[in-house]
Amino acid sequence: MSLDVVILAAGQGTRMRSSLPKVLHELAGKPLVRHVLDTAQGLSVDRTHVVIGHGGESVREALADYQVRFAVQAEQKGTGHAVAQAADAIGEGKVLVLYGDVPLIRRATLEALLAHVDEQHMGLLTVSLDDPSGYGRIVRNAEGRAVAIVEHKDASAEELAIQECNTGIMAMTATQLKRWLPQLSASNAQAEYYLTDVIAMAAAEGIEIATEQPQRAMEVEGVNNRAQMARLERALQGEVAESLMADGVALADPARIDVRGTLRCGHDVQIDVGCVFEGDVELGEGVHIGPYCVIRNSHIGAECRIDAHSVIDGAVLAGLNNVGPFARLRPGSRLAVRARVGNFVETKNAEVGEGSKINHLSYIGDARLGRDVNVGAGTITCNYDGANKHRTDIGDEAFIGSNSALVAPVSIGKAATIGAGSTISRDVADHSLAVGRSRQIARADWPRPSKDD
Repeated sequence: MSLDVVILAAGQGTRMRSSLPKVLHELAGKPLVRHVLDTAQGLSVDRTHVVIGHGGESVREALADYQVRFAVQAEQKGTGHAVAQAADAIGEGKVLVLYGDVPLIRRATLEALLAHVDEQHMGLLTVSLDDPSGYGRIVRNAEGRAVAIVEHKDASAEELAIQECNTGIMAMTATQLKRWLPQLSASNAQAEYYLTDVIAMAAAEGIEIATEQPQRAMEVEGVNNRAQMARLERALQGEVAESLMADGVALADPARIDVRGTLRCGHDVQIDVGCVFEGDVELGEGVHIGPYCVIRNSHIGAECRIDAHSVIDGAVLAGLNNVGPFARLRPGSRLAVRARVGNFVETKNAEVGEGSKINHLSYIGDARLGRDVNVGAGTITCNYDGANKHRTDIGDEAFIGSNSALVAPVSIGKAATIGAGSTISRDVADHSLAVGRSRQIARADWPRPSKDD
């Protein structure tokens, strides 16, 4: 049978206290609804429908790279009403209903649920909670079969004592769904069309409601406020940390790492506390990441050491590199083998050759450094003239004295030496010395100015 997935993503999420649609709030660097879509795509879906409402255009834009069909719920009249907006576009096979604010649902759980579905069975995902407050309760008959879901606000005292709860996630055939949706009623405390009412309709027809439960309750927890968001963030990061350690990564503290994208690690990688990895990051064998580093969309080769509080963004490190502490490698930075970038150094669109070092307090932008270049403290490449960027080329084995300004476009030759404190605006030939500084003046016994009495 074919499979349609309907993801409900129309809610405003007023308790988030945000103008951003709830499903676009980010968990581990990715909008909630994209977590759900990525899981659903692993089910070999034929058609995916996203029901939008509040902030619908923003949701469309955020999902522009997905092959999805959008249905609009202009008025918020409940989950049954939301699914009905997509009903005409649903095919003839199975239908799975998911929620854009329930991001941790696992594919294996959904596969188990879908396995029950045929014309005589539908699937319902339930969860047993110690504190079921606010959840709809699963009502079972004397034989133990699920026959209805009663919403918390509509439940009797006896029903409120039930600990098995509705997650909202269910699966059925398209024929069943299209037969039941027109029968939904808004005669309830919320005056809404509850999708959960189809459970009683199924039971009345003699269709068995097959239930499944997730491995962990956190898997089906939704996001309604910032506190829940934070709890799910830590839960997801905990799973990532466990996976990394299972692969041999040494984490100083599994509770203090954040991966907001993809992190691939070789053998014997060590990651200290407080590090954040964003986008696509790869760490080669033997890499050591010091505390409180931020690494984004970068490749760090084998045996590199990144010291504390460094930021690496869009950079490629070939291997055996030392970076930091307090270094910033901006997009386009490329370090050859054994190149070093030290404390309070910033690079941007810069190629640093094998064995070259920029150890202290420098800015190197739009530049190419050859092999074994030594850049002294306080050096800057003056790459921007207020309108355009210009390039600096520094040859192999050049020595740049401290506090030098290299005014691009400019070329420093092989084994050239730049005297400390120089401003260099013309090319320097190979093996030559260039000094460009103002003449020093000394006056003996010079009276220092003093304040007037």
